[in-house]
Amino acid sequence: MTIPHDRYYVVELHASPERVTQIRRIVAAHLRHWDLDPHVDPVCSGIGELLTNVHRHVGTDNKCMVELRWTGRFLTTAVSDNGPELPRLPSGGGGGLARLASLSDSWGTCGTVEGKVVWFTRSVEAPQNVLRLPVVPDGGTDTSAKEPVASPASQPESVPLPSLISA
Repeated sequence: MTIPHDRYYVVELHASPERVTQIRRIVAAHLRHWDLDPHVDPVCSGIGELLTNVHRHVGTDNKCMVELRWTGRFLTTAVSDNGPELPRLPSGGGGGLARLASLSDSWGTCGTVEGKVVWFTRSVEAPQNVLRLPVVPDGGTDTSAKEPVASPASQPESVPLPSLISA
Protein backbone atom coordinates (compact mmCIF):
# COMPACT_ATOMS: atom_id res chain seq x y z
CA MET A 1 0.00 0.00 0.00
CA THR A 2 1.32 3.42 -0.87
CA ILE A 3 0.81 5.84 1.99
CA PRO A 4 -0.28 9.27 0.82
CA HIS A 5 1.67 12.05 2.45
CA ASP A 6 0.12 15.01 4.14
CA ARG A 7 -3.61 14.48 3.81
CA TYR A 8 -5.54 17.41 5.26
CA TYR A 9 -9.16 18.21 6.05
CA VAL A 10 -10.64 21.23 7.84
CA VAL A 11 -14.21 22.30 8.65
CA GLU A 12 -15.52 25.35 10.49
CA LEU A 13 -18.69 25.06 12.58
CA HIS A 14 -20.70 26.20 15.59
CA ALA A 15 -20.37 23.60 18.35
CA SER A 16 -23.99 22.65 18.92
CA PRO A 17 -24.95 19.11 19.96
CA GLU A 18 -26.48 18.48 16.52
CA ARG A 19 -23.28 19.55 14.77
CA VAL A 20 -21.13 17.32 17.01
CA THR A 21 -22.95 14.24 15.71
CA GLN A 22 -22.76 15.48 12.12
CA ILE A 23 -19.01 16.28 12.32
CA ARG A 24 -18.30 12.85 13.81
CA ARG A 25 -19.97 11.25 10.75
CA ILE A 26 -18.04 13.50 8.34
CA VAL A 27 -14.70 12.77 10.06
CA ALA A 28 -15.47 9.04 10.05
CA ALA A 29 -16.07 9.19 6.29
CA HIS A 30 -12.74 11.00 5.74
CA LEU A 31 -10.82 8.50 7.85
CA ARG A 32 -12.39 5.59 5.99
CA HIS A 33 -11.55 7.25 2.68
CA TRP A 34 -7.92 7.51 3.89
CA ASP A 35 -8.02 3.76 4.82
CA LEU A 36 -7.72 4.57 8.52
CA ASP A 37 -10.71 2.49 9.62
CA PRO A 38 -9.16 1.29 12.93
CA HIS A 39 -8.87 4.92 14.04
CA VAL A 40 -12.44 6.01 13.32
CA ASP A 41 -13.88 5.27 16.77
CA PRO A 42 -11.08 6.77 18.91
CA VAL A 43 -10.65 9.87 16.73
CA CYS A 44 -14.39 10.50 16.53
CA SER A 45 -14.69 10.01 20.30
CA GLY A 46 -11.87 12.51 20.85
CA ILE A 47 -13.49 15.04 18.52
CA GLY A 48 -16.81 14.50 20.28
CA GLU A 49 -15.18 15.22 23.66
CA LEU A 50 -13.50 18.38 22.38
CA LEU A 51 -16.57 19.75 20.62
CA THR A 52 -18.74 18.99 23.64
CA ASN A 53 -16.25 20.90 25.80
CA VAL A 54 -16.42 23.85 23.39
CA HIS A 55 -20.22 23.81 23.56
CA ARG A 56 -20.21 23.49 27.37
CA HIS A 57 -17.46 25.99 28.24
CA VAL A 58 -17.45 28.52 25.40
CA GLY A 59 -21.06 28.40 24.21
CA THR A 60 -22.89 27.90 20.95
CA ASP A 61 -22.32 31.43 19.67
CA ASN A 62 -18.67 30.72 18.97
CA LYS A 63 -17.09 29.40 15.86
CA CYS A 64 -14.69 26.54 16.08
CA MET A 65 -12.64 24.59 13.59
CA VAL A 66 -11.84 20.88 13.34
CA GLU A 67 -8.66 19.93 11.48
CA LEU A 68 -7.27 16.54 10.53
CA ARG A 69 -3.78 16.00 9.16
CA TRP A 70 -2.31 12.63 8.29
CA THR A 71 1.38 12.63 7.47
CA GLY A 72 1.59 8.94 6.66
CA ARG A 73 2.88 8.24 10.14
CA PHE A 74 0.77 10.31 12.52
CA LEU A 75 -2.80 11.51 12.49
CA THR A 76 -3.19 14.85 14.25
CA THR A 77 -6.61 16.16 15.14
CA ALA A 78 -7.08 19.72 16.36
CA VAL A 79 -10.09 21.69 17.53
CA SER A 80 -9.70 25.44 17.79
CA ASP A 81 -12.20 27.88 19.25
CA ASN A 82 -12.45 31.47 20.39
CA GLY A 83 -12.71 30.72 24.11
CA PRO A 84 -10.04 32.46 26.19
CA GLU A 85 -9.46 29.82 28.89
CA LEU A 86 -7.12 26.90 28.31
CA PRO A 87 -8.56 23.56 29.41
CA ARG A 88 -7.02 21.78 32.38
CA LEU A 89 -6.78 18.11 33.17
CA PRO A 90 -8.68 17.65 36.44
CA SER A 91 -6.60 16.10 39.21
CA GLY A 92 -9.25 13.43 39.77
CA GLY A 93 -9.21 12.39 36.11
CA GLY A 94 -12.26 10.98 34.40
CA GLY A 95 -13.10 14.20 32.56
CA GLY A 96 -13.13 14.83 28.82
CA LEU A 97 -9.39 15.52 28.66
CA ALA A 98 -8.60 12.35 30.61
CA ARG A 99 -10.62 10.39 28.06
CA LEU A 100 -8.83 12.25 25.26
CA ALA A 101 -5.46 11.31 26.78
CA SER A 102 -6.51 7.66 26.92
CA LEU A 103 -7.51 7.70 23.22
CA SER A 104 -4.30 9.28 21.93
CA ASP A 105 -0.53 8.95 21.87
CA SER A 106 -0.11 12.62 22.79
CA TRP A 107 -2.24 15.69 23.28
CA GLY A 108 -1.82 19.32 24.17
CA THR A 109 -3.27 22.78 24.10
CA CYS A 110 -2.01 26.24 23.28
CA GLY A 111 -3.39 29.73 23.25
CA THR A 112 -3.87 31.60 20.00
CA VAL A 113 -4.63 35.23 19.16
CA GLU A 114 -8.31 34.33 18.79
CA GLY A 115 -8.64 31.70 21.55
CA LYS A 116 -7.06 28.27 21.83
CA VAL A 117 -6.30 25.00 20.08
CA VAL A 118 -6.57 21.55 21.64
CA TRP A 119 -4.92 18.76 19.64
CA PHE A 120 -4.20 15.06 19.89
CA THR A 121 -2.18 12.63 17.82
CA ARG A 122 -2.36 8.95 17.07
CA SER A 123 0.29 6.82 15.49
CA VAL A 124 -1.39 5.29 12.46
CA GLU A 125 1.49 3.47 10.87
CA ALA A 126 1.29 -0.29 11.17
CA PRO A 127 4.26 -1.60 13.13
CA GLN A 128 6.93 -2.92 10.81
CA ASN A 129 8.38 -6.33 11.52
CA VAL A 130 11.85 -4.85 11.79
CA LEU A 131 14.38 -5.71 14.45
CA ARG A 132 15.11 -2.59 16.48
CA LEU A 133 18.21 -2.36 18.65
CA PRO A 134 19.53 0.58 20.64
CA VAL A 135 22.02 2.70 18.75
CA VAL A 136 25.16 4.07 20.39
CA PRO A 137 25.60 7.73 19.43
CA ASP A 138 28.75 8.53 17.43
CA GLY A 139 31.35 10.03 19.73
CA GLY A 140 28.77 10.64 22.42
CA THR A 141 29.71 7.93 24.92
CA ASP A 142 32.28 7.93 27.63
CA THR A 143 35.24 5.84 26.46
CA SER A 144 35.52 4.28 29.90
CA ALA A 145 31.91 3.10 29.78
CA LYS A 146 31.31 -0.32 28.38
CA GLU A 147 28.36 -1.23 26.22
CA PRO A 148 26.03 -3.77 27.79
CA VAL A 149 26.49 -7.25 26.47
CA ALA A 150 23.35 -9.30 25.96
CA SER A 151 23.37 -12.86 27.18
CA PRO A 152 23.27 -15.45 24.36
CA ALA A 153 19.74 -16.50 25.34
CA SER A 154 18.41 -12.94 25.03
CA GLN A 155 20.04 -12.06 21.71
CA PRO A 156 17.41 -11.92 18.97
CA GLU A 157 17.87 -13.87 15.81
CA SER A 158 18.82 -11.95 12.71
CA VAL A 159 15.76 -10.89 10.75
CA PRO A 160 16.16 -9.87 7.10
CA LEU A 161 15.07 -6.30 6.45
CA PRO A 162 12.51 -5.68 3.71
CA SER A 163 13.76 -3.88 0.66
CA LEU A 164 12.55 -0.29 0.50
CA ILE A 165 13.52 0.14 -3.14
CA SER A 166 11.35 -1.40 -5.82
CA ALA A 167 13.03 -3.04 -8.76
